[in-house]
Amino acid sequence: MTTESHLLLVTPADSYRTRDYLDAASALGCRVTVATDAAVAMDWSAISVPLSDPARAADLVLGQLPVEPDAVVGTDGPAVAVAAAIARTLGHRTNSADALLAADDKLLQRRALATFGSCQPRFTTNATDDEWTHFPAVVKPIDRSASQGVLRADDTAELEARIALVHDIVGPDAPVLIEELVSGMEVAVEGLLRRGSLEVLAVFDKPDTPTGPTFPETLLICPARLDASTVEAVAELAADACAAIGLTEGPVHVECKVDGDRVWFIELAARTIGGLCSRSLRPGGKRLEELILLHALGRPTRSDATHGATGVLMLPVPARGVLGHVGGRERALAIPAVSEVIISIGPGEEVVPLPHGNRYIGFVFARGKAADDVEEALRQAWSVLDVQISASTSDSTDRHPRRDRSDRPPG
Repeated sequence: MTTESHLLLVTPADSYRTRDYLDAASALGCRVTVATDAAVAMDWSAISVPLSDPARAADLVLGQLPVEPDAVVGTDGPAVAVAAAIARTLGHRTNSADALLAADDKLLQRRALATFGSCQPRFTTNATDDEWTHFPAVVKPIDRSASQGVLRADDTAELEARIALVHDIVGPDAPVLIEELVSGMEVAVEGLLRRGSLEVLAVFDKPDTPTGPTFPETLLICPARLDASTVEAVAELAADACAAIGLTEGPVHVECKVDGDRVWFIELAARTIGGLCSRSLRPGGKRLEELILLHALGRPTRSDATHGATGVLMLPVPARGVLGHVGGRERALAIPAVSEVIISIGPGEEVVPLPHGNRYIGFVFARGKAADDVEEALRQAWSVLDVQISASTSDSTDRHPRRDRSDRPPG
């Protein structure tokens, strides 16, 4: 890799992912131009451009680039579609606009997987009265991440109330997805697509798979504690989901559920695992972001399996209010296997719990010889962290909180 490689990194201004991609680019000797949706002070070359319209954003960015980049990568959120629009204009291999639209729309995913014949929960949209009889059910927006607006309903009356609450979050005219709550443990697949072929980089299990009324993410442990045949079935379903939607290139994160010998598709996103969770992975000794940049540059991306186990704890917001001090960090770091504790929300910031919120307090990382050891270390760290929240100065919850902080895997 020479210092002449030029990367165009497209990223929302509030993305958690920017720093890790910039670090990966530096490690690979890339020169970087950043395109983002806010005017921010940067020590590197930057282009400010709205990201809501991919085609228009692509034209604006290309009109300001002094030289053609060797690779274009979008970090997360709307940046993914913008990066793909730029890449298509430049003739780079990338995903189609339709595939990325489906990757950002849970209802389109359900319909595509139904046509493909993959195993997934029964679903509908905006059902009322006796139109839906498969309880318990999950009610969710079609385009949110971090479990925002995802709620359980156990009967028809509760279903109607949950739909109303989701509309309160996303707007009264937004479609709401209703699906059967299938049993089992959630697993997450981190993969990299090349010409439609999926390489599985990691499979996480979620020992605290939520069952409602809200669905916070907490622990993710890798490698998943599944037998080899189940891991193979999960990987096959993930690959089928990508094919059904039409994704062919770049990172993908797929959520599934495993119940005995049955594997259910839940949802996917055309990006890496959310928030700072990618820091728990070092496939082949490389940052996950390094592999993605190597792929975008058309260079070899060998990612041999690494030994040992890793995991991350995402600290959910326990109550609405203003975040104060988070104590116990030193005690958490003293726990064997715990490698890092990051509090990603600053003191004095307002925090909002699920279902209205879409952020996590922070992330705790651990590494060890075995998955059980990693899980135990993360649980110990969780028990010693003291999150202090004072009463909020605001009397009402924001009706339409900002989208795409991507603090968790999609779901």
